[in-house]
Amino acid sequence: MTQQQPNDYQDKEFKLERYKYILGQIKSLNENIYKYLTLFQTLTTAIIGAGVSVFLSWRNLNITADVARLAIRCLLGLLIILGIFSITSIAIGVVSWFDYRKEEVNLLNQVVYLGFRKLPKLSNWWRWYETYIIALILIVIITVYIVVETNIIPLIN
Repeated sequence: MTQQQPNDYQDKEFKLERYKYILGQIKSLNENIYKYLTLFQTLTTAIIGAGVSVFLSWRNLNITADVARLAIRCLLGLLIILGIFSITSIAIGVVSWFDYRKEEVNLLNQVVYLGFRKLPKLSNWWRWYETYIIALILIVIITVYIVVETNIIPLIN
């Protein structure tokens, strides 16, 4: 069985379809960032709400102070795990984005001309919205942790 060489039309058609696929993947990765942010925001609101509920009602529910502190710290741990998951997912998305952009650049170098589009640079990290979303998640987690440990836990006695 012999392999058949693609003709110019098939080659161009394949490259066009591959380019469409790469752009679709890049778009999908960009949209996923906002899905992770929405997930973080929604679950953070629920976790903080549960913590406030425990703090305000632990006496009325006949829960001991130790159990109330443990419950709040467990919710805090859940928030930290959620933050780690969100940050990791965003970081993996950035790595995947880099891979697809490299593939896009290589394809455009073949089809259009060499140097048509430049490879992305890691040194531009400060211009990416992912950087600020990760910073926001870290700030929320650190702030909630400090407030809980310095202001909430000491009030449960």
